[in-house]
Amino acid sequence: MVIQVPIVNAFIDGEKGGNPAGVVLDAERFSTEDKQRIAAAVGLSETAFVSPSTQADVKLEFFTPTQQIAHCGHATVAAFSYLQQTGRLDRPQTSKETIDGRREILMEGASVFMEQRAPHYEALESELLSQVLRALRIDESDLIEGTDPYVVNTGNSFLVIGLKNPEVLKGLKVDQEKVEQISHRIDALGFYAFSLASNFDGRDAGARMFAPRIGIEEESATGMAAGPLACYLYDKLSMRKQDFYIEQGHWMPIPSPSLLSVRLNLDEGRKILGLFAGGRAEISEMKTIEFTPR
Repeated sequence: MVIQVPIVNAFIDGEKGGNPAGVVLDAERFSTEDKQRIAAAVGLSETAFVSPSTQADVKLEFFTPTQQIAHCGHATVAAFSYLQQTGRLDRPQTSKETIDGRREILMEGASVFMEQRAPHYEALESELLSQVLRALRIDESDLIEGTDPYVVNTGNSFLVIGLKNPEVLKGLKVDQEKVEQISHRIDALGFYAFSLASNFDGRDAGARMFAPRIGIEEESATGMAAGPLACYLYDKLSMRKQDFYIEQGHWMPIPSPSLLSVRLNLDEGRKILGLFAGGRAEISEMKTIEFTPR
């Protein structure tokens, strides 16, 4: 069987960059094993598989080259942007079904915003924090003063780590094996390191994402991590605002600049009830995949 897989770059910054994801339509015809093999053949960090749903407007399943994961931000943005650009979706409010429930999706012009849950935080024990610092090859003095790294979950878990010097962030050369081991231990998809400096005015942080646990040494845009980071900035660094703009991908060995927007939903007491994270996407190419269904 031969299928054409559109490659869609999500969270583009300006007219370029972003994080490419494969989008496979009519995925109900494929088995889970087929989907895994297709994702491996596409070879990107994630591929989204789109099927009919009885719970939402569409069902999305996400596969890395090595495994299925519950949620993927950039592949969600890629999939809904592709559905919109090809005329398969023409309303501003829609929804997705994932393996752990329904999430709302908002279409605002050329941007796609996906719902995430209220944050859950877990602190690190001192011994584990020391291991994290060694994995990043940094010292405790490199951390933003007054707060510690936390595992933050708004749908997927990420270890959020604040660095006070942007040059340290840009120069990180992490121990991928140690990052993978620690990620397994804390049940996080990866490390999301950030500083409060950015390349352009009006942005709140610059970030780098390391996720060898799921086969990704570094990712250029991570929508499911940008949500946790925005919550961390609000709750742990007291940045009391609702809209956050986060850069990613600028400091990779081969840069792919990305911009992620996060909008917090706050109650009357200013507590985070949930959030929407999103950005823009563009189709970059069509990839031909040949395989034998099983």
